Amino acid sequence: LLICGSECCTGAPALASMGALRSGAGLVYLAVPACIHAIEANKLTEPVIFPLPHSNGLFAQAACNKLQGLMEKADAVLVGPGMGRSKDIETIVTFVLNVFSGTVIVDADGINALIAHKDILRRRTAATIITPHEGEFLRFGGNLEQGRAVGAMQMAEDLGCIVVLKGHNTLITDGKTSYMNTTGNPGMATGGSGDVLAGIISALVGQGIDPLDAAAAGVWLHGAAGDICAQT
Repeated sequence: LLICGSECCTGAPALASMGALRSGAGLVYLAVPACIHAIEANKLTEPVIFPLPHSNGLFAQAACNKLQGLMEKADAVLVGPGMGRSKDIETIVTFVLNVFSGTVIVDADGINALIAHKDILRRRTAATIITPHEGEFLRFGGNLEQGRAVGAMQMAEDLGCIVVLKGHNTLITDGKTSYMNTTGNPGMATGGSGDVLAGIISALVGQGIDPLDAAAAGVWLHGAAGDICAQT
């Protein structure tokens, strides 16, 4: 289940969905604000797209009722890409983390929505994967004074989650075991690249791969695909 999008960010749901499908997800449910349902339906043929309540172009709090039923059918949930920022978005992201009993991948605006709600991550018993770039990492309270590797490990240990600190040599860590990615290139530093990555990781988690392994493998695959594109 991918929970993505807003009136001004219609690309993120499509990119995340295709990232998941190309990575082996057998069935992708895509939840979007109803105001962009027609746009996504025109772009996508394979995902099952659900229009949810919206307000001012963003998900409305009332979307939680529909999301609860969708989460009951999901093996993994991604929340955040292109969602924008509002109090209702905060409510939805915290609702997902509190209610879903499996692995949740939190990306982009989902991370921003949790700045004041970090204790939810510490309380979760299931795995949570957060995928910040450096700006989001710093806004979320991360510290890079001792370097990216130490900073990512400290955040993972503090929050009890898996941190994917994106950038050159992306770092993946649960606070104990860490990986540094060697694939990828500067051409991938473009809008939408992170949405594809979030979809890839979600698909791997949904196929039953250990969350830390899924995050590391997803980052590698994403970068390797970008390298193939660069060569051609």
